[in-house]
Amino acid sequence: MSETARKKILVVDDEPDVASLLTLMLKSQGYDVIVAGDGQEALEKARSANPDLILLDVMLPRMDGYKVARMLKFDENYSHITIIMLTAKIQEKDKAIGLEMGANDYVTKPFDTAVLLAKVQTALAGKG
Repeated sequence: MSETARKKILVVDDEPDVASLLTLMLKSQGYDVIVAGDGQEALEKARSANPDLILLDVMLPRMDGYKVARMLKFDENYSHITIIMLTAKIQEKDKAIGLEMGANDYVTKPFDTAVLLAKVQTALAGKG
């Protein structure tokens, strides 16, 4: 992957272990990774870094992932960012809310790293 083609991914999770695991996994695949630990920080970093993709937890301090997704998707400057919700909320209604708020995909924890990586690669394939 050339320097100019490196994709930027914002990982948003309030669990440091999960954020670290995702960061290592994505960096090993050649992605640039930015991390945010709460919803407000996620929104700020999304707006300043303009990532290609966001892995977004739902249950976050300060602002939940649904609200972060909605605020980005309804802002024409950021509506192009692909959002994959990555959450322990496994009910169908939670998934429906996530997709309604603007998420492009929804993955439940615990997640299979190979499946998640495949979703990330597929989501980014059309970008750039």
